[in-house]
Amino acid sequence: MIEHTPAIVALACLASFLVGLSKGGLPSVGAIAVPLLAMVMSPVTAAALLLPIFVASDLVGLYLYRRDFSMRNLVILTPAAILGVAIGWFFSSSLSPAFIGLLVGLVGVLFCLNVWFGARFRASQREADVPRGIFWGALTGFTSFVSHTGAPPFQMYVLPQKLEKMSFAGTSTILFAIVNAVKLVPYWQLGQFSRFDTPLVLWLVPAAIAGTVAGRKLTEFIPDWLFFRLIQIALMILSLKLIFDYVAETFLGSA
Repeated sequence: MIEHTPAIVALACLASFLVGLSKGGLPSVGAIAVPLLAMVMSPVTAAALLLPIFVASDLVGLYLYRRDFSMRNLVILTPAAILGVAIGWFFSSSLSPAFIGLLVGLVGVLFCLNVWFGARFRASQREADVPRGIFWGALTGFTSFVSHTGAPPFQMYVLPQKLEKMSFAGTSTILFAIVNAVKLVPYWQLGQFSRFDTPLVLWLVPAAIAGTVAGRKLTEFIPDWLFFRLIQIALMILSLKLIFDYVAETFLGSA
């Protein structure tokens, strides 16, 4: 059982609010939640604690974005992401989340640099094609399963399509709601729910719901150009963190 000190409860509520913001339309924000909680508990415990929070906020996000999404992207990405979760489950005993994070982080950094400094990217617009969608969708499900970092692969596939802002946010919210629901079965099989803390979760659900509603309002309010620039900056920060996590675990951890 997690110790319910004021500091832990406050950090957990903040982490849940950030998860809600991501489900409300601000992708990548929720990726800060587990590292934030890891300041006061183990990352594994933090991830297990937040799993029901992801699911609860997903339900609210599904309602808020029930009319705003790209059906073609969901049709392509959903089965691919489920396949990625299955692959992650199958190889769960031999995978290093830090190494997977390194690969995703490197691609994310290169993607952002290309967006910001590559004139060719800014002038072009890609459609939602099946081959790329299968690859990035599977990687989205895979990285979401092993390290809760599915947002960068999703963004690297969808951002070049230059979707309308609300459609982009809704597609992200709906896809990850499905992915998180699918993850419940393998997480249960792997014993993640043995760390379930019901009293603390009851504190966190309202914070997550409030964050989801606030995320939707912010997404509507923020201008399109600023919305996508913030997404790109968040992607860069998250990608750099994934690279740092691998370096810290591989080199600094063994020092």
